[in-house]
Amino acid sequence: MTNPASVPKFSANLSMMFQEVPFMERFAAAANAGFKAVEFMFPYEYRVADLKSALVANGLKLVLINTPAGNWAAGERGIAVDPKRRDEYREGVHRALEYAQALGVKQINCLVGKVLPDVPAAAQREALVQNLRYAAETFAKQGARLLIEHLNSRDVAGFTLDTTAKVLDVLDEVGSANAFLQYDVYHAQRMEGELAGVARKNLTRISHIQIADNPGRHQPGTGEINYRWLLAEFLNMGYDGYIGLEYVPTPDSVGSLGWIPEFGYALQ
Repeated sequence: MTNPASVPKFSANLSMMFQEVPFMERFAAAANAGFKAVEFMFPYEYRVADLKSALVANGLKLVLINTPAGNWAAGERGIAVDPKRRDEYREGVHRALEYAQALGVKQINCLVGKVLPDVPAAAQREALVQNLRYAAETFAKQGARLLIEHLNSRDVAGFTLDTTAKVLDVLDEVGSANAFLQYDVYHAQRMEGELAGVARKNLTRISHIQIADNPGRHQPGTGEINYRWLLAEFLNMGYDGYIGLEYVPTPDSVGSLGWIPEFGYALQ
């Protein structure tokens, strides 16, 4: 990622966009809106064959999934920090890899989990580093990257890695050339700001970017982040990966896309 890219490559996050229709219909909705790439969090309640068929039928590339993250409905946001659930986490690593291989996904994101109040911090850190090292090595054997994401602790109270600095610190300890930062601009703005500066400083460590405006987590142009400038900066600094639209669309998904031509871009 050293040469300036000319246009951004956008992917629709189907976990948050096109919720006007059931999940398996969102592939067609995204393609009809002009997207060539999609991402979503968890594929595991769907048959691989059905997901693959939806991708192929709509000419879509899948660019990102997440590892299993525990009981999402109960508020869990990952289990990598829990020493007692090491086997469960590693089973999830292999399950994610099975889906990724079948669906052609080369990037798998891991939500690490919330701080466990009854477990010593050192034990959580040790479990986290060992689990991420295992995931990075396992994915590398099959040509997939491990991504680690920060979630802001204003929205997700107690999340272990709530800033980019904390993610990078863990990545340093993991010490794998196959572990990268997933840079979520919305979460970064909620906690730290300095969006372009952080991205520029850590460009070689960023493998995926996700965007939403703040406040409200809606599309660019609805809040305080100067996305017209920031997206141009990402291109100018040489970022050539996908930019995931992980926002809550308003007034609806198709209606939320007007900022793309307004900023001088088109879906690629």
